[in-house]
Amino acid sequence: MAGHLRLGVNIDHVATLRNARGGALPDPVQAAQVAEGAGADGITAHLREDRRHIRDADIAAIMDAITIPLNFEMAATDEMQGIALSHRPHAACIVPERREERTTEGGLEVAGDQNRLSHFIGHLSDAGIRVSLFIAADPAQITAAHRIGAPVIEIHSGAYCDAAAEGDTATRDAELARILDGIKQAADLGLEVHVGHGLTYDTVGPIAARPEVAELNIGHFLIGDAVFVGLPAAIARMRAAMDAARA
Repeated sequence: MAGHLRLGVNIDHVATLRNARGGALPDPVQAAQVAEGAGADGITAHLREDRRHIRDADIAAIMDAITIPLNFEMAATDEMQGIALSHRPHAACIVPERREERTTEGGLEVAGDQNRLSHFIGHLSDAGIRVSLFIAADPAQITAAHRIGAPVIEIHSGAYCDAAAEGDTATRDAELARILDGIKQAADLGLEVHVGHGLTYDTVGPIAARPEVAELNIGHFLIGDAVFVGLPAAIARMRAAMDAARA
């Protein structure tokens, strides 16, 4: 069972704002520093193949600027593997990626790609990088993640959060039940369990309350609320919600 529930803050969409106009501001490196100062336990950054938000130079700059771990989100491609091995971040989260999607829409297909992914993550693990797989709360995917030797999974909470936002309580409750079942299955297999995607102050509680969960990764919502209240205040409120649920 996990003790302290870690909060990883994804700063991708600070870079999205920067790139919308060009130039250097707002600076995702500064956002990472502010998040660390506000109590984040880690920083998450997704270097997409099309570089739509985080850029290559941001990765090294963020790693140089913070003392907390960097969780490097990446597709399972040779290019991204090479970048990860060059920088050697604390962690690498392998995510599915489609060029046309606005955000990561689903979990990684592990069960149908076990041989390739096993070799792919092996190189990262051999370099001392903690590997996680971003997957749906699906029993077959969780079992496959364990089978290929991934030490960590991150369960995709997007469908649960989308249903909550739409007021669809039946779907919300069904998706939450799937996530909670997935958390238990993964923990029973000895996997470290993270959860992320779409979590808000209103949806974080039932997941943060589960002692098997070691880490939550939250980005877009925090950056969005920070527009109105500031990033330290948004992080502090999320941290309080997580701690209250865990207590």
